Amino acid sequence: MKRHTLVIEEPFEFEEGGRLERLEMVYHTSDRAYRPGETVVWICHALTGNSNPEDWWPQLVGKGKLFDPDRYFIVCAAMLCSPYGATGPASVNPATGKPYMFDFPRTTVRDIVAAEILVRKHLGIERIDLMLGPSIGGFQALEWVIMEPEVVRDVVFLATATRVLPYMTAFNESQRMALEADPTFREAKDLTGGRKGLACARSIALISYRTYEGYNLTQREKEEDTLFADRAGSYQRYQGKKLVDRFDAYSYWYLTLALDSQNVGRGRGGVEAALARIQANCMMISIDSDVLFPPSHGMATVAALKSAQYRELSSRFGHDGFLIETEQLTDILLPFLEKYMKR
Repeated sequence: MKRHTLVIEEPFEFEEGGRLERLEMVYHTSDRAYRPGETVVWICHALTGNSNPEDWWPQLVGKGKLFDPDRYFIVCAAMLCSPYGATGPASVNPATGKPYMFDFPRTTVRDIVAAEILVRKHLGIERIDLMLGPSIGGFQALEWVIMEPEVVRDVVFLATATRVLPYMTAFNESQRMALEADPTFREAKDLTGGRKGLACARSIALISYRTYEGYNLTQREKEEDTLFADRAGSYQRYQGKKLVDRFDAYSYWYLTLALDSQNVGRGRGGVEAALARIQANCMMISIDSDVLFPPSHGMATVAALKSAQYRELSSRFGHDGFLIETEQLTDILLPFLEKYMKR
């Protein structure tokens, strides 16, 4: 897929307040210009993902895969506050010549979608045939089909929810506490601040993404006579370092706050009233072992929608099942895509 940068030289207003005079949005598309009338698939990425879904969903996106960029015009835009090219706390503030860090406006999911809509308009896309998003990508998809109900034809919400649940907010706050416990985070001298806190925050998050059974299956000690168990601990440290090597603590802090903004019913008369605005054909896919977005919430969402199907992935790996159970996901999505394959 091809990487693009859109520079928006007009004011952007944030939902909580705050304003930027200029935005940059990085996005990836199929390796060609959009041809009006062709099938458009728009993918909304997850928390620490980027705008190239071939990087983080390689089993599903790519030539010859379920989402083939030669067959469909595929678009994925980086979220505001992501360090992968969209404007955020890691971007340079033109007023100071330094990264915004804590001077960046607090950002909601609606702000993220509003910026992505600017990308859609820039591309000249009037109709999105299929939108799908996992996790916070699902937050975006839910908001989008409410904000622009006439634009999206079909939508798949994957391992997500109509509003942030208290259990998830508790994990998000625990991660922010880990960042705050690193004294270099609030010092904010440069983007290397908070690295130890970020590694700890990632470790906390990973526990929420996985399961008891998954850890016991993959992180069991190799030696029966090990004096101090350390395999799972080593795995946590490794995953923390991996994120620190590709992310910054300030982008992460802002994105966890964006997670806590999710409530499609805010200012719309409640969740059910907001869902009533949706015109798209919907599919909700939950994961049977997901503790962040349990199937009970997915089923309740489907019950409140006008036109919706419910499907469920079986996984030992909890929320991360959307990245792991790609064969099951393909089997579920293939019938949903058949009408577009005939074009």
